[in-house]
Amino acid sequence: MKYKRILLKLSGESLMGNKQFGIDNERLSSYAQQIKEIHQLGVEIAIVIGGGNIFRGVQAEEGGMDRTHGDYMGMLATMINSMALQAALESTGVNTRLQSAIEMKEIAEPFVRRRAMRHLEKGRVVIFGAGTGNPYFTTDSAASLRAIEIDADVILKGTRVDGIYTADPLKDPTATKYDVISFDDAYGKGLKIMDMTAFTLCKENDLPIIVFDMDTPGKLMKLMSGEQIGTIVRN
Repeated sequence: MKYKRILLKLSGESLMGNKQFGIDNERLSSYAQQIKEIHQLGVEIAIVIGGGNIFRGVQAEEGGMDRTHGDYMGMLATMINSMALQAALESTGVNTRLQSAIEMKEIAEPFVRRRAMRHLEKGRVVIFGAGTGNPYFTTDSAASLRAIEIDADVILKGTRVDGIYTADPLKDPTATKYDVISFDDAYGKGLKIMDMTAFTLCKENDLPIIVFDMDTPGKLMKLMSGEQIGTIVRN
């Protein structure tokens, strides 16, 4: 196996599937099945999922709401998605633990690094919900922070496209894909991979990021088997 311990970052928007809002059950079960396949290989898996399919803190600010208030609402949205993914994984027989950065003891454990590490060692999938627990930080930042805290080998960022391109491939047919790119080059070219806080955390802690297409079943398994899938960003 190429990686022993990974942090999988999923976007909330991807959970919508073809819907305009909320959670598409087919997409959810597809994700759960793909995660189960690599779990059966013995990979230790932590997951962070966004909340953009339900609510974004930035939306709130645009509507005149206080940004801090909106960000906390966004954290709650990530918890809804995390609970949905936990239920989907457990329905396939994968033991899962949900840890929240905000105390919600009826539905999730509090985030405790040592406990998270123990769950991973015991073969449980750990989902980290509620971002970092702080406003003004995205779920990308939460993914980078948690990955560093649990000593993950890599962040796998599942998106709708199969890597990083010179331009948006959905808008520009001449866009070409990078197989490998350095943090410095990605920054210099202005490629939007993660927000700057998340990106800097990964660069300073020498944590590679692989951007790949999670919406096509089988790509995650190929990635774990060592195939060149997506784009790797590293020092």
